[in-house]
Amino acid sequence: MTIAKPLKPKACKACKTLFQPRSSWARACSVLCGLEIARKVSEKKSHAAAVADRKETRERLEAMKTIPQLLREAQVSFNVFIRERDRQAGYPCISSGRPLDWSGNGVDAGHFRSVGAAPHIRYNEDNCHAQSKHDNQYLSGNMGAYRVGLIARIGLERVQALECANFLHKWTREELIEIKRAYMAKLKELKGR
Repeated sequence: MTIAKPLKPKACKACKTLFQPRSSWARACSVLCGLEIARKVSEKKSHAAAVADRKETRERLEAMKTIPQLLREAQVSFNVFIRERDRQAGYPCISSGRPLDWSGNGVDAGHFRSVGAAPHIRYNEDNCHAQSKHDNQYLSGNMGAYRVGLIARIGLERVQALECANFLHKWTREELIEIKRAYMAKLKELKGR
């Protein structure tokens, strides 16, 4: 018959005091400390379950978004990218040529061919440039001056290609999600410079 060696004292996982364990798997010095350890484990599991539940809810809500919602989200990320691109390039207003006020909310991402008239090129970078809110909203885009500024910026050939771009395009969920992701990534890269 072999005699078991006494176990070394351990620190209680709950109260951190040293105790003489009765077995090698003992973690607590008393029943109360054992209950406290069990409560913490339960809280940790319920927190992990809540995090997983929130993630699942987010994914389900994302899957339920309609095409118009996705169009708006993609347009927002595209417009933010366009404004940042033109801000970093130091461009003035595409239509008036005046310096843009980047300190507040005075700059729009103005489309040469409007989103309503040409929805198939709403995410074309040649079709959208930083424009003062005054020109974009109160002067209906100031289109005559916009065209002159656009020719100076990207050239006559590309402007004519925009003007001649007449085709139908039905946006899919996958395309819109990818456009949103792509422009968020481009914006992050642009700001990382």
